[in-house]
Amino acid sequence: MLRRSLSSFVLVISVLISSYVAMAEVSGDGDSSSSAAVHIIYTEKPLSEEAEAFHLRTLASVLGSEEAAKKALIYSYKNAASGFSAKLTPEQVSQISKLPGVLQVVPSRTLQLHSGPGMLHSGPGIHKKM
Repeated sequence: MLRRSLSSFVLVISVLISSYVAMAEVSGDGDSSSSAAVHIIYTEKPLSEEAEAFHLRTLASVLGSEEAAKKALIYSYKNAASGFSAKLTPEQVSQISKLPGVLQVVPSRTLQLHSGPGMLHSGPGIHKKM
């Protein structure tokens, strides 16, 4: 149970970090892809190929080339969940949502923690012996 919780926590932190990096990259661009935004694409776990290869192939089918897919791919999730984050336009989101193996496409969001630095492990009873 603890291992599963830890895996979920690591996945959430990875998503938050990649989203933060991606948002910084998106806001720094001044090109024609200004309508593009970072999305997280959840996929079925591929059985016959490596996860990142499957993610690139799925993305390339919408973007037109493997080179464009590599440029748009921000992160490939392989352990706790299968999927990837990528910078996509609304039209590309619509296209990729219809592909076989794609389970869900959601916009990436940056969330704020409710406690400040140093407050995560404070309070009585946090480190009790069992």
